[in-house]
Amino acid sequence: MIELVPAIDIIDGKCVRLTQGDYNSKKVYNEDPSEVAMSFEGCGMKRLHVVDLDGAREGRVINYRVLERIASRTSLVIDFGGGLKCDKDLEIAFDCGAQMVTGGSIAAKSPDVFREWLKRFGNERILLGADAKDEKIAVGGWQETTAMELIPYIEAYHKDGITKVICTDIDRDGMLQGPSTILYKKILDAVPDIYLIASGGVGSIKDIEELEAAGVPEVIFGKAIYEGKITLKELENFNS
Repeated sequence: MIELVPAIDIIDGKCVRLTQGDYNSKKVYNEDPSEVAMSFEGCGMKRLHVVDLDGAREGRVINYRVLERIASRTSLVIDFGGGLKCDKDLEIAFDCGAQMVTGGSIAAKSPDVFREWLKRFGNERILLGADAKDEKIAVGGWQETTAMELIPYIEAYHKDGITKVICTDIDRDGMLQGPSTILYKKILDAVPDIYLIASGGVGSIKDIEELEAAGVPEVIFGKAIYEGKITLKELENFNS
């Protein structure tokens, strides 16, 4: 069964969502992200995806106190990303309660550092963030698109030992118009033993069912919940 992972994106300590990674599209949904996390746990969620959007843009972890508050108020297994650029950032994330971290920009811009993290902490705690626009890797809070092709990028890191990849199609993110199922199938065909975590575009429970049917083992979603397209009751029923 596909694992459901709600997302909390943070700007200025608040729970927000963007559309297609555009910071000007910011919409605040809750002043206290820990309250949101507790509501997810209350309907049976076990995992949580937390992104420090301030950190992603500034290149350093900023909202670590929010992570700490979420971790202290829930027992959710948290993966954390955004602004992880050096060993100190990694220590902050783990010390504040993240069980896993997602390396996006760091993996693209400083691969030697990222590989060292992978060697040091193992592939259960280090996830690859492969965010893409037109199947090219995007970095820096999605403000910059590189020339690196998505699937060869994932293949290369899989050979280095990465087993879990979060892949977001930026054009779909926040649009609520369905995930990039065709793209995810292409990835799974190319790297069949990768644990692929789909992200972006989910607008209904049917979208999640579509990803499950395609063989995607895990899905991250956020705006669909905040906009009422998916209810907490539906999540609870899906899990049961």
